[in-house]
Amino acid sequence: MTKRHGPALREAKPSELRDRILATASKLFYRNGVHAVGVDLVVAESGIAKTSLYRHFGSKDALVAAFLESEDADFWRQWDAIAAQHDDDAAGELDAYLDWMDVRLRRPGYRGCPQLNVVAELTDPRHPARKIATGHKDRMRARFTGLAKRLKMRDPERVGSQLALVFDGAFMSAPLGAGALMADSLRDTVDAVLASGSRPIRKP
Repeated sequence: MTKRHGPALREAKPSELRDRILATASKLFYRNGVHAVGVDLVVAESGIAKTSLYRHFGSKDALVAAFLESEDADFWRQWDAIAAQHDDDAAGELDAYLDWMDVRLRRPGYRGCPQLNVVAELTDPRHPARKIATGHKDRMRARFTGLAKRLKMRDPERVGSQLALVFDGAFMSAPLGAGALMADSLRDTVDAVLASGSRPIRKP
């Protein structure tokens, strides 16, 4: 009788190992914070050898930076998908971002913006993860400034900074158990920003 063998175990590709390490580390960093998560825990949770982790990332600092790069890419992928649906409707685009935020802020286990969380833990401005976080927030202010220009605000840079500030405030407050409240308050605050001294330019 011929003995049947199951399919041979396929050796994981380097890219697959890297993705597994990063996915595991990202989950742990976001849930527990970067200081509370050591390399040994990432290794144990991902089921890979420590040498593989260091081969792909070199250090824990590099792994934290890769975590923020991945979060940054995912954030802007979602943002751009919304923007693409509102090329000629700045007000509709901003409203769509508020709908998107509403879902984020209310979801169970939400711990806020990973960029802000990491910056709060890492005080060295030279840390590669801080540089990524800074770039993320600079880009957000620039995006809101561009939106304010399309809305014909009198001072678009000021309005852009204000919008970025209130979004960040919602990110920071929601994990304290105030997700639903922040989702509602965010809309009210955005309306107040747009109706404040930075009113639309009046055409002659």
